[in-house]
Amino acid sequence: MTNIRTNEAVVKEQEPDSSGAIDAMSLLLIFAKHKRYIIGLPLVAAVLAFGMSFLLPNVYNADTRLLPPQQSQGGAAAFLSQLGGVAAAVSGAGGIKNPNDVYIGMLKSRAIKDKIIEKYDLKVAYGTDSLETARIKLEENTLIVAGKDGLISIDVMDSNQERVAKLANSYVDELLTLTKTLAVTEASKRRLFFEQQLEISKNKLAEVEMELKRTLDTKGVISVDGNSKAIVETVGRLRALISAKEIELSSLSAFITPSNADYKRVQQSLISLRSELARLENGRPDTGTYTEKVAENPEGLQNIRLLRDVKYYQMLYELLAKQYEAARLEEAKDPAIIQVLDVAKVPERKSKPRRLNIAIFAFLGTLFFTIIVIFLRDASREISRDPLRDSQMRELKSHLRFW
Repeated sequence: MTNIRTNEAVVKEQEPDSSGAIDAMSLLLIFAKHKRYIIGLPLVAAVLAFGMSFLLPNVYNADTRLLPPQQSQGGAAAFLSQLGGVAAAVSGAGGIKNPNDVYIGMLKSRAIKDKIIEKYDLKVAYGTDSLETARIKLEENTLIVAGKDGLISIDVMDSNQERVAKLANSYVDELLTLTKTLAVTEASKRRLFFEQQLEISKNKLAEVEMELKRTLDTKGVISVDGNSKAIVETVGRLRALISAKEIELSSLSAFITPSNADYKRVQQSLISLRSELARLENGRPDTGTYTEKVAENPEGLQNIRLLRDVKYYQMLYELLAKQYEAARLEEAKDPAIIQVLDVAKVPERKSKPRRLNIAIFAFLGTLFFTIIVIFLRDASREISRDPLRDSQMRELKSHLRFW
């Protein structure tokens, strides 16, 4: 009896090892039994996928890299709202941390996209009548990123081998055009500011000259004494200088603080001019005021007023023209120029579809799926042979039903 029990114990101790050996052998048997499916189906899938990949259109890539000017971030986001779309989002998403973000925002703006879509008739190329759809498609086919080296890369995909290089280069061309119309650098902001003020002064000068001409045509020329005329010209000159200094001070306040030496210099000059004008208009006791001098000749009052306005706007226009030219020279000397490092070239080879990769993925995917299905079928057969497991499986299926 003791020997029998000992033998049973030995057999039980050996059962796990035998079970493990049987499981490993079972796996090998399953692979051997279904080798045709495990090898054949993935091969067929790979061949079919490789053949069907020839039906896919070729896709080409072209890229260009540019070096944007490095500038201070102050006021850099002010103009992005003019562009709309992604450009405005770049400005509002937590602020601009990198000056390159400004130019990336411009490159992703609707202003540039619409120009490119119109230039190459991309609505027809993308098979749509919607401009918004064409924008989305162009955005999906374009990757614009700033690298750690400070360069901006523009990578474009397109089904046309010749057009893809033109699209990539057009982004740079449109960016250069846009930077000329928008005030991006501080020098260009000053130039644009004085340009606007110069246009306003020019229009005002034309208005008062026309009014003076109409008055002279209607009432004729009324003589004015030389002293009054000199006072009018002096007052007009001082007022023009004051207006020019006020405009210059307003321009400086956008870029520098009131504690800056240039700001204080212009401010002090403005105070001096205002004091001089006040002394002239209030007059001295022995000469009388500016108003009294004018009132001595009521017939020439209208002429004097119009002449004063003409002199004022003439002087203001001349002063603004000088400041505008100075701002243009400063902008021309500004090194903030976008430099193109790599111009996009017509690609020699397609980038997609990668037919070999498609075939490999099809082979591996089908192989994995085939093995899973075969193991599930064999496991189901093993369960059906065991009454206890079979009943448990049926009970599980009944509980999983929803009706």
